[in-house]
Amino acid sequence: METFIQTLIIIHASFGGIALVSGLISMIAKKGEKMHKKSGLLFYYSMMLCGISAMIIAVLPNHENPFLFAIGIFSSYFVLTGNRVLNFKNKNLNLSIDKYISITMIITGILMIFLPILVSNSINIVLVVFAIIGIVFSIRDLILYTKPKQLKKSWLKLHLGKMIGGYISASTAFIVVNNFFPSFYGWFIPSIIGSFLIAYWMKKLNNKRVSNSQL
Repeated sequence: METFIQTLIIIHASFGGIALVSGLISMIAKKGEKMHKKSGLLFYYSMMLCGISAMIIAVLPNHENPFLFAIGIFSSYFVLTGNRVLNFKNKNLNLSIDKYISITMIITGILMIFLPILVSNSINIVLVVFAIIGIVFSIRDLILYTKPKQLKKSWLKLHLGKMIGGYISASTAFIVVNNFFPSFYGWFIPSIIGSFLIAYWMKKLNNKRVSNSQL
């Protein structure tokens, strides 16, 4: 069993590395072109396999880790919803799966906050912050799902925001595992940098929309 687990850990780390490289290429490449699409798809599958393998490892004997399991769901939520956003361009939207994904993230977020309190009578700051982010994004998703017209208009913003969120998760895991920053700073520095990156792309898209409307 331990050999299997170690193999799974290697697979998990390998896909995490692939996700870091392919995600960076996707962000740098011109949006909509072949390089962006191919590297983005590789990033998506790598992140999903990374998240799934993390959740499997977290429930195996002698490796039980509710923290790792929750982070696996958190990172998978961003890339999964970020990829599904591409369907919002279609005329006939079926949002049943998307609603279930968001509800799952909300439930996970609530557990991330309250389970440590119930089990060890303590608050895990990292889990609380990630939980709040996941819950806020999921609630926003559910609200948007009631507005199909707005979904079709804002699919690109949602796609970029969610996929960059997924890349932040991958970067955070890499930084924390390798102890690049002391204490818990490594958990938050990628999120801070990523927030500025998301803001940059949102502003760029808004400026492009304004320019097109003036033509």
